[in-house]
Amino acid sequence: MKVYTKTGDKGTTALFGGTRVPKHHIRIESYGTIDELNSHIGLLRDQNIDEHFKGILMQIQDRLFTIGAILATDPEKATLKSGEARLNIPKISEKDIEQLESEMDKMEESLPPMTHFVLPGGHQTVSFCHIARTVCRRAERMATHLNELEPFQPETLKYINRLSDYLFVLARKLSHDLQAEEIKWIPQKES
Repeated sequence: MKVYTKTGDKGTTALFGGTRVPKHHIRIESYGTIDELNSHIGLLRDQNIDEHFKGILMQIQDRLFTIGAILATDPEKATLKSGEARLNIPKISEKDIEQLESEMDKMEESLPPMTHFVLPGGHQTVSFCHIARTVCRRAERMATHLNELEPFQPETLKYINRLSDYLFVLARKLSHDLQAEEIKWIPQKES
Protein backbone atom coordinates (compact mmCIF):
# COMPACT_ATOMS: atom_id res chain seq x y z
CA MET A 1 0.00 0.00 0.00
CA LYS A 2 1.41 3.39 -0.98
CA VAL A 3 1.32 6.30 1.45
CA TYR A 4 0.26 8.71 -1.26
CA THR A 5 -3.10 8.15 -2.92
CA LYS A 6 -3.52 11.45 -4.78
CA THR A 7 -7.21 11.43 -3.74
CA GLY A 8 -6.70 14.52 -1.56
CA ASP A 9 -5.03 16.64 -4.22
CA LYS A 10 -8.15 18.76 -4.64
CA GLY A 11 -8.51 19.58 -0.95
CA THR A 12 -10.83 16.82 0.23
CA THR A 13 -10.29 13.73 2.33
CA ALA A 14 -12.31 10.63 3.17
CA LEU A 15 -13.84 9.94 6.55
CA PHE A 16 -14.04 6.43 7.95
CA GLY A 17 -17.03 5.13 6.03
CA GLY A 18 -16.05 6.79 2.75
CA THR A 19 -17.73 10.20 2.88
CA ARG A 20 -15.49 12.92 1.41
CA VAL A 21 -15.24 16.31 3.13
CA PRO A 22 -13.02 19.39 2.75
CA LYS A 23 -9.71 19.11 4.60
CA HIS A 24 -10.68 22.15 6.68
CA HIS A 25 -13.93 20.51 7.91
CA ILE A 26 -14.39 20.67 11.70
CA ARG A 27 -14.30 16.86 11.85
CA ILE A 28 -10.85 16.86 10.20
CA GLU A 29 -9.66 19.70 12.46
CA SER A 30 -10.88 17.69 15.47
CA TYR A 31 -9.14 14.41 14.76
CA GLY A 32 -6.12 16.21 13.31
CA THR A 33 -5.65 18.03 16.61
CA ILE A 34 -5.97 14.72 18.47
CA ASP A 35 -3.23 13.36 16.18
CA GLU A 36 -1.07 16.40 16.97
CA LEU A 37 -1.67 15.81 20.69
CA ASN A 38 -0.67 12.17 20.30
CA SER A 39 2.63 13.25 18.74
CA HIS A 40 3.34 15.65 21.62
CA ILE A 41 2.61 12.88 24.09
CA GLY A 42 5.04 10.66 22.19
CA LEU A 43 7.69 13.38 22.59
CA LEU A 44 6.93 13.55 26.31
CA ARG A 45 7.13 9.76 26.59
CA ASP A 46 10.57 9.87 24.96
CA GLN A 47 11.94 11.99 27.82
CA ASN A 48 13.89 10.65 30.77
CA ILE A 49 10.85 10.13 33.03
CA ASP A 50 9.65 7.37 35.35
CA GLU A 51 8.72 4.14 33.54
CA HIS A 52 5.30 4.18 35.20
CA PHE A 53 4.47 7.49 33.51
CA LYS A 54 5.81 6.18 30.20
CA GLY A 55 3.42 3.24 30.47
CA ILE A 56 0.45 5.48 31.26
CA LEU A 57 1.37 7.79 28.38
CA MET A 58 1.47 4.82 26.02
CA GLN A 59 -2.02 3.81 27.17
CA ILE A 60 -3.15 7.39 26.59
CA GLN A 61 -1.72 7.29 23.07
CA ASP A 62 -3.75 4.15 22.41
CA ARG A 63 -6.91 5.88 23.68
CA LEU A 64 -6.14 8.89 21.48
CA PHE A 65 -6.07 6.61 18.43
CA THR A 66 -9.52 5.38 19.52
CA ILE A 67 -10.72 8.98 19.85
CA GLY A 68 -9.28 9.75 16.43
CA ALA A 69 -11.26 6.85 14.96
CA ILE A 70 -14.45 8.05 16.67
CA LEU A 71 -13.98 11.59 15.36
CA ALA A 72 -12.99 10.40 11.86
CA THR A 73 -16.18 8.39 11.42
CA ASP A 74 -19.12 9.70 9.44
CA PRO A 75 -21.95 9.25 11.98
CA GLU A 76 -24.42 8.40 9.22
CA LYS A 77 -22.20 5.51 8.08
CA ALA A 78 -21.38 4.25 11.59
CA THR A 79 -24.75 2.61 12.24
CA LEU A 80 -27.48 0.93 10.25
CA LYS A 81 -31.04 2.29 10.32
CA SER A 82 -31.85 -0.46 12.82
CA GLY A 83 -29.28 1.08 15.20
CA GLU A 84 -26.80 -1.77 14.82
CA ALA A 85 -23.13 -0.90 14.35
CA ARG A 86 -22.09 -0.91 10.71
CA LEU A 87 -18.46 -0.04 11.39
CA ASN A 88 -16.45 -1.63 14.18
CA ILE A 89 -15.40 1.54 16.03
CA PRO A 90 -13.90 1.14 19.51
CA LYS A 91 -15.28 3.25 22.35
CA ILE A 92 -13.94 5.22 25.29
CA SER A 93 -15.14 3.77 28.59
CA GLU A 94 -15.77 5.18 32.04
CA LYS A 95 -12.87 2.94 33.12
CA ASP A 96 -10.54 4.93 30.84
CA ILE A 97 -11.67 8.17 32.50
CA GLU A 98 -11.38 6.67 36.00
CA GLN A 99 -7.81 5.60 35.27
CA LEU A 100 -6.82 9.21 34.58
CA GLU A 101 -8.56 10.33 37.78
CA SER A 102 -6.84 7.62 39.82
CA GLU A 103 -3.44 8.55 38.40
CA MET A 104 -4.03 12.22 39.24
CA ASP A 105 -5.04 11.33 42.80
CA LYS A 106 -1.82 9.30 43.27
CA MET A 107 0.38 12.09 41.92
CA GLU A 108 -1.29 14.79 44.00
CA GLU A 109 -0.56 12.87 47.22
CA SER A 110 3.13 13.77 46.85
CA LEU A 111 2.64 17.36 45.68
CA PRO A 112 2.31 20.51 47.75
CA PRO A 113 -1.12 22.15 47.53
CA MET A 114 -1.50 24.55 44.65
CA THR A 115 -2.07 28.11 45.80
CA HIS A 116 -1.51 29.98 42.52
CA PHE A 117 -1.43 29.36 38.81
CA VAL A 118 2.05 28.36 37.69
CA LEU A 119 3.98 29.59 34.70
CA PRO A 120 4.74 26.77 32.25
CA GLY A 121 8.42 25.89 32.19
CA GLY A 122 11.23 25.19 34.62
CA HIS A 123 12.57 22.17 32.73
CA GLN A 124 12.37 21.06 29.11
CA THR A 125 10.41 17.91 30.01
CA VAL A 126 7.90 19.95 32.01
CA SER A 127 7.53 22.34 29.08
CA PHE A 128 6.79 19.44 26.72
CA CYS A 129 4.07 18.35 29.13
CA HIS A 130 2.54 21.84 29.20
CA ILE A 131 2.58 21.99 25.39
CA ALA A 132 0.73 18.66 25.30
CA ARG A 133 -1.77 20.05 27.82
CA THR A 134 -2.50 23.14 25.73
CA VAL A 135 -2.86 21.10 22.53
CA CYS A 136 -5.26 18.87 24.47
CA ARG A 137 -7.34 21.94 25.38
CA ARG A 138 -7.42 22.97 21.72
CA ALA A 139 -8.49 19.45 20.78
CA GLU A 140 -11.26 19.72 23.35
CA ARG A 141 -12.45 23.04 21.88
CA MET A 142 -12.53 21.50 18.40
CA ALA A 143 -14.29 18.34 19.60
CA THR A 144 -16.96 20.26 21.53
CA HIS A 145 -17.68 22.29 18.39
CA LEU A 146 -17.99 19.10 16.35
CA ASN A 147 -20.19 17.53 19.05
CA GLU A 148 -22.61 20.48 18.82
CA LEU A 149 -22.96 19.85 15.09
CA GLU A 150 -22.84 16.04 15.05
CA PRO A 151 -23.00 14.47 18.54
CA PHE A 152 -20.80 11.50 19.36
CA GLN A 153 -20.11 9.30 22.39
CA PRO A 154 -20.15 11.55 25.53
CA GLU A 155 -17.30 9.66 27.21
CA THR A 156 -15.03 10.89 24.42
CA LEU A 157 -15.39 14.52 25.50
CA LYS A 158 -15.08 13.57 29.16
CA TYR A 159 -11.83 11.74 28.42
CA ILE A 160 -10.31 14.68 26.53
CA ASN A 161 -11.30 17.04 29.35
CA ARG A 162 -9.85 14.76 32.01
CA LEU A 163 -6.69 14.24 29.96
CA SER A 164 -5.88 17.95 30.00
CA ASP A 165 -6.25 17.87 33.81
CA TYR A 166 -4.00 14.80 33.94
CA LEU A 167 -1.33 16.54 31.86
CA PHE A 168 -1.43 19.55 34.19
CA VAL A 169 -0.95 17.37 37.26
CA LEU A 170 1.76 15.38 35.47
CA ALA A 171 3.58 18.64 34.67
CA ARG A 172 3.51 19.51 38.39
CA LYS A 173 4.69 16.00 39.32
CA LEU A 174 7.52 16.14 36.79
CA SER A 175 8.54 19.56 38.16
CA HIS A 176 8.62 18.05 41.63
CA ASP A 177 10.54 14.92 40.59
CA LEU A 178 13.03 16.90 38.48
CA GLN A 179 13.41 19.49 41.24
CA ALA A 180 12.47 22.20 38.79
CA GLU A 181 11.27 25.49 40.15
CA GLU A 182 7.52 26.05 39.88
CA ILE A 183 7.13 29.77 39.33
CA LYS A 184 3.86 31.06 40.70
CA TRP A 185 1.93 33.54 38.62
CA ILE A 186 1.26 36.53 40.81
CA PRO A 187 -0.47 39.30 38.87
CA GLN A 188 1.55 42.51 38.81
CA LYS A 189 -0.09 45.52 40.34
CA GLU A 190 -0.39 48.62 38.22
CA SER A 191 2.18 51.24 39.09
